[in-house]
Amino acid sequence: MNCDFKGHGHWVNSLALSAKYVLRTGAFDHSGKQYSSPEEMKKVALERYNKMKGNAPERLVSGSDDFTMFLWEPAISKHPKTRMTGHQQLVNHVYFSPDGQWVASASFDKSVKLWNGTTGKFIAAFRGHVGPVYQISWSADSRLLLSGRKDSTLKVFAVDWSPDGEKVASGGKDRVLKLWMG
Repeated sequence: MNCDFKGHGHWVNSLALSAKYVLRTGAFDHSGKQYSSPEEMKKVALERYNKMKGNAPERLVSGSDDFTMFLWEPAISKHPKTRMTGHQQLVNHVYFSPDGQWVASASFDKSVKLWNGTTGKFIAAFRGHVGPVYQISWSADSRLLLSGRKDSTLKVFAVDWSPDGEKVASGGKDRVLKLWMG
């Protein structure tokens, strides 16, 4: 299926699907359970997806060079549900929390912003970075948010949590991958 979703005035830098985290299932998932077959893994992933999604449609968020974000419900409409504004420079990364309740956005305006994952309404801005924010990552329980940025204290361009929420991996300009223990 090929659908065009139009609205941004410039390049789209980042896309995030509300169910992405829920569908991450492998031989071991974040619960630590081992699955005996691919069919069992698929069944568990589908059950988690349907439970998380409930009656709500799956959502998609996009972030652009035009400083905006759009919240979409692709199964319902090819037009955006809402336009999300507030960043002062390009939006570099957007990411739904694992529970789908929140959207975080990272921008070259040195901020991370938090949005309602269902309505797209602005919630809060996190400031303090002295350089562009490149990437964000949620903890598995949706309670903590990590940002990777380029500034005078730490040059990190890529960040992610381990499924159990105990460790963080980071990569930077120094060509070193680091594992941080909590």
